[in-house]
Order: sequence, then structure tokens, then C-alpha cells
Amino acid sequence: MIRDLLGLVVDLNLLDRYGWRMLDGLAITLKLVGITFVLGAVLGLGIALMRLSRNRIVAGIAFAYVYFFRGTPLLAQLFVLYYGAGQFRDTLEPLGLWTILRDAWNCALITFTLNTAAYQAEILRGGIQSLPKGQSEAAAALGLRPWQALWKVILPQALIVGLRPLGNELILMIKASAVASLITVYDLMGVTRLAFSRSYNFQVYLWAAVLYLALVETVRRVWAFAERRLTRHLRPA
Repeated sequence: MIRDLLGLVVDLNLLDRYGWRMLDGLAITLKLVGITFVLGAVLGLGIALMRLSRNRIVAGIAFAYVYFFRGTPLLAQLFVLYYGAGQFRDTLEPLGLWTILRDAWNCALITFTLNTAAYQAEILRGGIQSLPKGQSEAAAALGLRPWQALWKVILPQALIVGLRPLGNELILMIKASAVASLITVYDLMGVTRLAFSRSYNFQVYLWAAVLYLALVETVRRVWAFAERRLTRHLRPA
């Protein structure tokens, strides 16, 4: 009965052929976004600290990095790495880099990491700069070294300030990850494009849209819950 009702709005033969493959693609999307977001957070923290450096050269390098990756399309960055690496194969092979860059998955992983790191760096920099200078002065008065003050006093508060923007960045990364399909990564959109090229049935794109929507909504709710838990001490009793 349920299958008959479902058959009125869904092509069941198409679902049988590509349904599980699309779920496999969804898992690839989750893996790609999860790894790049974590790596981007680590790199972004370093870039944020460089942006706050009093050394003009260090700050200038970090500014140029952020300016480039925030000012150019993610798709262009992906194409430059994926297609551009082949132009330097003779140089990359002796360095052992060609075995990494010839793989579409690695190119997507590197590009997404570099891209999200630029955005996360600005979020962290803004969070750090939003804190009163008295926080650093109080940490110094307690005898904490600069790196101890950063990890125990400054960074935890900056992360709380940046929680919502970081959540938005994660959601944007989920949606932007669809461009990986253009370099033959079989994530959710990659499998969807493959299914459409073989069936010419637009339903597969509707299924992909529903899966992306479900994923984004799940992340939004989980992130909102985590934000409420981490900021519960800031709410009035």
C-alpha cells in the first residue's frame, strides 16, 4: 500500500537503481565537509593569529591569503588546482606531490580546506578583537604566559562569540561542496549528475535537493543545541 502510494509521486524503478548510490554520495559529502571544516578550523586559527600579529609582513601575508580566497569563487580555486596541477607535473613528480594532486578527491579536500580557513580566520579574528583588552591584562596579572592566556582565556570566549558565524560557514560549505562533482568526485551531487545522465529523469535532482535540505536542517538544529548548551551560563537565571 505504502509502496503504491509512493509510486504515484516517485519513480520506484529509478529509486531502486540509484537510491542507495545517492545515500553513498551523501556519506561522501559528509566526509568531505567534515574533514575540510576541521582542517580549516586549525589553519584558520593560525591565519587569524597572523592577522593579529604586530609584524606587518606576517599580517600582510595573512591578509593576502584571506583576500584571495574570500575574493575569488570556490569553483575557480578548485579548477586552478585540479586542472592547473597537471601543467606542472614534471615539477611536482620529483617532490612526490603529483600522486596527491592528480586525485580529484585530494584536490577538492585541499581547495575546500584553504577556502573555509580564510572565512574561519576572519570569524576568529573578529571574535578575538571583540573581547575587552582587560581580559588579556587580567590573564597577565595572574601570571599566565601569552599562549596560556590565548588557550585558557581568550580563545574560549572568542569561540563563543563566533559560534553562530561558524555554524553558518559550515552550512555554506555543505551547499558549496556540490561543486566537487564537477571534477568527478562522486559526492551527493556527483551521483545525482551520473543518475541523470543515464536516466534523463529530473526527479533525481529533486531527491538531491531534499537530501541537502535535510542535511542542512539537521546541522542547524544540532548546532543550535550545542550553542544553547555552551552559552547557558550567559543567560539570565
